[in-house]
Amino acid sequence: MTEKPHTTRIYVDADACPVKDEIYRVAIRLGVPVSVVAGSFIRVPQDPLIERIAAGSGMDAADDWIAERARPGDVVITADIPLASRCVKAGAEVIAPNGKPFSEQSIGMTLAMRNLMTDLRASGEITGGPRSFSPRDRSTFLSTLDQTIRRLQRRRAEPAATSQD
Repeated sequence: MTEKPHTTRIYVDADACPVKDEIYRVAIRLGVPVSVVAGSFIRVPQDPLIERIAAGSGMDAADDWIAERARPGDVVITADIPLASRCVKAGAEVIAPNGKPFSEQSIGMTLAMRNLMTDLRASGEITGGPRSFSPRDRSTFLSTLDQTIRRLQRRRAEPAATSQD
């Protein structure tokens, strides 16, 4: 008996995610299921592809829920660098809401920079946060998400095509 291939799923770290509507549109258009994970209730569209997960109010409950399930072939949307690191290590594709993909090559430096900035802010050296979210970020995100899902779908279809030859 052959094992059913893993279906790509999008996991959304939904608390403070500015691109949820864009995720829903792309997921519905491409037929990809979405798990919208938040610490508490969050409104999502009524669509069989979209499930709402209230992970609980614990400090990292939503992050832990996503990290325990993300695996190769999945897409995780998060701005949370430690969560991104956990999911990259699990083999998932990880994209920030501004469209920046996280990879094995980039996540170490990204984590180090995050920790440095946290320390500088705590010491009063830096008082500002990240730049504000822009329409260009939204556009870059949409493009990156679409390309990532299409690449995963092509990759999943290739073994099926070669096994039929």
